Amino acid sequence: MGRVFGTDGVRGLANDELTAELALDLAFAAACVLSDRADGRRPTAVVARDTRASGEFLEAAVVAGLAAAGVDVQLIGVAPTPEAAFLTDAWNADFGVMISASHNPMPDNGIKFFGRGGRKLDDTVENEIEGLLGRRESRPTGADVGRVADAPSSLDAYVDHLVTSSPQSLSGLRVVLDCANGAAHRVGPAVFERLGATVVAIHDQPDGLNINENCGSTHLGDLQAAVIEHGADVGFAFDGDADRCLAVDASGAVVDGDQILAILALAGREAGWLASDTVVATVMSNLGFLQAMQAAGIRVEQTGVGDRYVLEAMRANEFTLGGEQSGHVILSNLATTGDGVLTAVHVAARMAQTKQSLADLAGVMTRLPQVLVNVPDVDKSRAETDPAVAQAVREAEETLAGSGRVLLRPSGTEPLVRVMVEAPTEADARATADRIADVVRTSLAL
Repeated sequence: MGRVFGTDGVRGLANDELTAELALDLAFAAACVLSDRADGRRPTAVVARDTRASGEFLEAAVVAGLAAAGVDVQLIGVAPTPEAAFLTDAWNADFGVMISASHNPMPDNGIKFFGRGGRKLDDTVENEIEGLLGRRESRPTGADVGRVADAPSSLDAYVDHLVTSSPQSLSGLRVVLDCANGAAHRVGPAVFERLGATVVAIHDQPDGLNINENCGSTHLGDLQAAVIEHGADVGFAFDGDADRCLAVDASGAVVDGDQILAILALAGREAGWLASDTVVATVMSNLGFLQAMQAAGIRVEQTGVGDRYVLEAMRANEFTLGGEQSGHVILSNLATTGDGVLTAVHVAARMAQTKQSLADLAGVMTRLPQVLVNVPDVDKSRAETDPAVAQAVREAEETLAGSGRVLLRPSGTEPLVRVMVEAPTEADARATADRIADVVRTSLAL
């Protein structure tokens, strides 16, 4: 069996790759690794899930595995990933478990763990958990088995946290929220209403089957139409587990994660919470974002693609803001992971504070056209050493002459190479990406 953990927990087709048996085994192994039984204390865990139908049986399996390992479970039901992380910290639990496949289609599901304090696990801890899978550890009996309790007050605690985090009332703002028929369908509207906004919620009727279905942060069409229809000031779209947020301005134009980071970086520096005047972003961030931050005197530290790498850089240097173009935004003075609703609140608060439209705020950066071409069935191991590929990239960079950029990135999971090009026009970006892709296809053919 290959490595079970991926870049964000364990994920796969529910009841095929991710079975109840694997979920129970993972939960039991995690309990053995993450539980603190010092001084005879009973370990505790917070368990949450998104709205997928498969989450119901996977939740039951996870809870069974934890209780069988002697862990007391606080069951919070349907909740965003950042709520599970927040409550793991707030309730001083040993660890947390979130059952979700995030923005993936409904048939998929996943399991991710948070350690004490609501922090994502590093590779070493995940490897330790994986090493225990299938092993027969001793099991408690009698009064030592874990107990399971519902935690009905969890929503109120999380909503209170998000509301009190806002530096500004949102009174006077009309906001459309696309809840992706997912975990934010109650939290999102409740928070914005508490803050005084007029809220129009769409895709807020989950039925277990419609999560992420032509809605949410991966399908913005309905949100764009609703913002215009209702004459709203802004729209926000979350993904299935609400750890991502993208926005739409009053005209229906998309505001992506780079633009959101730019808005919050300037707000953070002005308010004094942007540590070291630095924002953490990935190598996929648009060149326009890098140029805007440089012009503003804000340093950008870049990492590999994936919110875990952004988090690692933030923790190592105690930075307070980081994120990805996809809408994962981490405000580490308020959350231990990406939080879509929290991000939306702070963007809306910036609008209210400055009395500027989202389009004006996002105008701090000019987003260069970006084209991504995937070249499959090639020897990705030679992508960064092949002379012909290197020459093609060098010629493209000389042609762009600082007005764009080229990024060649082997996939971490598939036999393909990603060619990303940014240029002053869409046509230039497309033509340059296609030229490089042709060389990659020819030179690295299997």
